[in-house]
Amino acid sequence: MPSTHALLHDPDGLVEGELPLDRGSHEGLVKAVLGWNSGAGSPASDCEQIAPQLTGAARAVAADVRRAGALLPVEHPARVLAEYVREVTGRRLSVRLEGTVRCAQDRARLVRELYQHLDCLADLTPHTTAAP
Repeated sequence: MPSTHALLHDPDGLVEGELPLDRGSHEGLVKAVLGWNSGAGSPASDCEQIAPQLTGAARAVAADVRRAGALLPVEHPARVLAEYVREVTGRRLSVRLEGTVRCAQDRARLVRELYQHLDCLADLTPHTTAAP
C-alpha cells in the first residue's frame, strides 16, 4: 500500500528559512494543473507526483505569509487575516492526498490563493518582498 504522507528532507530548515521561493515554476505548475479538464483526466501517476509538489509549495508560501504577517503591528487587520489564512491552509493541507485531478487542482488553487495573500502583505510591509 502506498504511503499517504510525503516527507521533505530539509535538515537545515531552508524551506522555512531564507530560501527564496521559485514562484515562476510554482505559478507555471498551478496554471497547467488548473487547465486540466477533469473529464479527460490526467494519469494518476502524474497527479500522485504533482500534488505533493504543490503541497510543498503551499507550505513554503504559507510560511512566507506567516513571516510577512508577523512584521505588521499586532492589531493590524492584515496580520489577523494572515493568521486566519495559515489556519485554513493547515486544515486544507491536512486532507489526505489522492491521485486525482480534483486533488491536484485543489492544491493548485491553494498555492494561487496563498501567493495572492503574500502579495497583499508585501504591499503592506515595506521590509518584505513577494517571492520573484
